[in-house]
Amino acid sequence: MQLSIVIPLYNEEESLPELHAWIRRVVEQEGYDYEVIFVDDGSRDNSWQVVQSLASENPRVKAIQFQRNYGKSAALNEGFQAAKGDVVITMDADMQDSPDEIPELYAMIKSGQYDLVSGWKQKRFDPLSKTIPTKIYNGVTRYFTGIKLHDMNCGLKSYNRKVVKSIEIYGEMHRYIPVIAKQAGFAKIGEKVVQHRERQYGVTKFGMNRFINGFLDLLSILFVTRFSKKPMHFFGTMGLIVFFFGFLILLYLSISKLFFLGYGMTERPIFYLGLITIVIGVQLFLTGFLAELISRSAADRNDYLISQRIGY
Repeated sequence: MQLSIVIPLYNEEESLPELHAWIRRVVEQEGYDYEVIFVDDGSRDNSWQVVQSLASENPRVKAIQFQRNYGKSAALNEGFQAAKGDVVITMDADMQDSPDEIPELYAMIKSGQYDLVSGWKQKRFDPLSKTIPTKIYNGVTRYFTGIKLHDMNCGLKSYNRKVVKSIEIYGEMHRYIPVIAKQAGFAKIGEKVVQHRERQYGVTKFGMNRFINGFLDLLSILFVTRFSKKPMHFFGTMGLIVFFFGFLILLYLSISKLFFLGYGMTERPIFYLGLITIVIGVQLFLTGFLAELISRSAADRNDYLISQRIGY
């Protein structure tokens, strides 16, 4: 199969018929062998009934329904597992992503030039309360990850099949799929300016708390991808640095006491700072040691992504 289109949705009954008709018109005009996978993330309206109706009239429509709302990451992960296409394209169900972008997104992956292409909504129709924090978030993410994308969280993306079958998305990590893909060895990440349409139906499902959660998720994904198999490198290094800082403080106080006959060590506030840093340093080191023991006993400690084999 050439193309899989994965669409996570939550309470989008009004937009689904129009979105499906638009997608069908575009992909059938291009002559793709395709499937459309709707993942209903526990909708409370009639979204599932609408999807069932679409599937009855178009055999290329497939659907997954969650018992309750698990979030966009869970919906995308299930859609990726079910996808059979050589190229996988994701888009939101709220009609703010244009299906007219599908042919070029498909071609950019099929050419072999990219493993992943992320949309960039250069001209947005969102309020400043959303666009300004988004720009800050994207700037921070570019700085920490080195991935030069302007719109990391754009729902309109295309992937080589190998990418979606090699990564796992959980929690709210859908914001960082390019980061996860890069850490999995898929470094050919591109960007395409895409159309951003004004919302016609429903309301946004995300609040301001997503920016705080997004930054915390970024720290989590950076730690997990870099140190999950070598936690001692992180905690041990931090522990030694903090311990050494505390050791220098106590050494300074000891020399002052012995040779310069200053105040008693315990009478100086810096003494307690030295003690605290030494204790924290030891705790960080022990945390790394215990994490290393847990990591070495994990069932997936020797699981690696293998691109190809020859002679096996």
